[in-house]
Amino acid sequence: MTTTLILAMPSTPTTAADAAENQLTIDELAAASRVSSRTIRFYQSRGALMNPEIRGRVAYYGKQHVERLKLIAQLQDRGLRIDAIGDLMKRIDRGEVDLAEWLGVEEQMQAPWAPDQARTVNEDELYELAGSRRPGLLAELTRAKIVERKGDVFLLGSSVLLALAMRLEAAGIDLETAASASAIVRKHMARAVGDLVELFLDRIKDGRLSIAQSGTLFDTFRGVGVESVRVLFAREMETALRNLVASGKLASLSARARKKR
Repeated sequence: MTTTLILAMPSTPTTAADAAENQLTIDELAAASRVSSRTIRFYQSRGALMNPEIRGRVAYYGKQHVERLKLIAQLQDRGLRIDAIGDLMKRIDRGEVDLAEWLGVEEQMQAPWAPDQARTVNEDELYELAGSRRPGLLAELTRAKIVERKGDVFLLGSSVLLALAMRLEAAGIDLETAASASAIVRKHMARAVGDLVELFLDRIKDGRLSIAQSGTLFDTFRGVGVESVRVLFAREMETALRNLVASGKLASLSARARKKR
């Protein structure tokens, strides 16, 4: 579900009514925004909330502070940490970033890439997804960390990965080995993806990509990247298997297996 964020930043008051609304003490701001005074001061210290107007010994806040607090709350709901929000707000206040444009890019980047998401299932649903009810299956899936038991239900990280593991088991590969293979792929994939993101960030920093272009880039890369991984993985596996045969290790393992018989 898409959440509508408050984009407008209130301007300087021009009427007596507006002026009165911009005479809030920190306690009045806390009551109006339902954000504690302590949190308000914390947001100011992180640069997320603009400073108040000081008159004498009293700090006064206005409508713009109320609206900014609403925006901060909504950005936190979208998963941003307060330091990141503070940095974003500083850039917006300096005119370096357009909030509407940034939100559009952020919306694109938050869109899911994976064909399935983690979910909870009961025992019967898990058996149905696995396509098997053999004794010991649930315990093996739990040990392999393909699922995690949560009371009477199971947390399934990916129904697609579960299906792949069951296919490998049908081919003679136990679930623990399948899970270990998945962990190896995930570890190296995480590093590769992290390096790619850093590459794109560097291009934005040096001006070769704009914020708007980065959103389009990642959206395009959604399909291109997945296809690239499929092709590159296949080619690397072909090379590795050919090298394995050429090294003689496979023949050596076959000989040892015969001796054990």
